Amino acid sequence: MSAIANTVRERSYYEADARERIAGVLDAGSFREFVGPRQRAMSPHLAQLDTPAAFDDGIAVGEATLRGKRVLVAAQQGEFMGGGVGEVHGAKLAGLLERAAQTKPEAVLLLLDTGGVRLHEANAGLIAISEIMRAVLGARAAAVPVLALIGSGNGAFGGMGIVARCCTAVIMSEEGRLALSGPEVIETVRGVEEFDSRDRALVWRVTGGKHRYLIGEASTLVADRMDAFAEAALEAIAAFDPAADAMAALDAEHAMLAARIDAWGAYRDGLEIWQAQGLDHAAKLPLLDTDAFLAATANRSLPWN
Repeated sequence: MSAIANTVRERSYYEADARERIAGVLDAGSFREFVGPRQRAMSPHLAQLDTPAAFDDGIAVGEATLRGKRVLVAAQQGEFMGGGVGEVHGAKLAGLLERAAQTKPEAVLLLLDTGGVRLHEANAGLIAISEIMRAVLGARAAAVPVLALIGSGNGAFGGMGIVARCCTAVIMSEEGRLALSGPEVIETVRGVEEFDSRDRALVWRVTGGKHRYLIGEASTLVADRMDAFAEAALEAIAAFDPAADAMAALDAEHAMLAARIDAWGAYRDGLEIWQAQGLDHAAKLPLLDTDAFLAATANRSLPWN
């Protein structure tokens, strides 16, 4: 491997944009884009609102290889409208997942960087989210694992937070965030007493990758490097069992969620949950690097075990 390729793979996933993440996670030069720059699939709605559009509507989709394995991949561009999902953006993502159910790649990788539905296209965006969810489940029913990679600035919020949890596995870094409603939305609707969006430490303790890993939302926590996300995706593909009983997995997920609510439903801060898990020096966990954090939390108590 060249020195340039090594540098790309060791680069921060968080600091990269959508196409840089594709280049860093996947095999060099293997990405073939569907509906690329020449097709210019742009939103038909933004011009009516005097809002600038993007030639790819904020998402790149295509096929590539991951250490030689054929995969389909979608990468959201968080710098364009916060990675918001509109009609065209959603159609590209749903279409990629439907293609996966037909062509049976080794996996689908969703490189998420989104605040959810694009408010400029609210109804179209909501419909798109439902179509994406259905397409994720369709790909999974066709025995194709769908992996959500979350380590970006916007994280995965709103409807795309739901999409992430519909996936086979969620891979996060500490810098990633995952939730349904964003901190500002919660504060606006319920008041600062419910959630102070300006308390950044609280925001990360509740929505950040470390907390999502500790409560079972993320299956894997990785360091903020391209190669770390690639290796975790490879491990998830290797661990996937196409013959597994889908209903048994769903029942287990429901049991886990019920046990989690019973055990932690009254808590208001991730720190309280970490303490309930029997983790020594819980307040210091946010300060640990990924390897030290994983070592310190290996024996945490989980209510569904």
